[in-house]
Amino acid sequence: MRRREFIILLGGAAAVWPLVSRAQQSDQIRRIGVLMNRAADAPEGQARLAAFKRSLEKLGWTEGGNVRIDVCWGADDLDRERQCATDLVGLAPNILFASGTLSVSALQRVSHSTTDSVCKCD
Repeated sequence: MRRREFIILLGGAAAVWPLVSRAQQSDQIRRIGVLMNRAADAPEGQARLAAFKRSLEKLGWTEGGNVRIDVCWGADDLDRERQCATDLVGLAPNILFASGTLSVSALQRVSHSTTDSVCKCD
């Protein structure tokens, strides 16, 4: 009888192990790098960022909870956009989000992405 109990226990542990593993992975905080093409004090840029965060929350992603959002403001300045792109890529985020063509181009140049893997969603 002990042998049978041991086999059942072992089989149960083997069945539960992948579930525990996935649960631990899902608790990991994800990181999003955001490159905005406006100045930090621009109302339009703040509105776009707020809309992005609201959309994430609707999908279950809460800043400070299961996602960290790093924002850099490029202000439509080529040199600033490139520096922001370099800084954001250096943080090794899970996802990069860019607002505006100049921001997308800067991230592509720095991250060596192809246009196939970048969504230009203006």
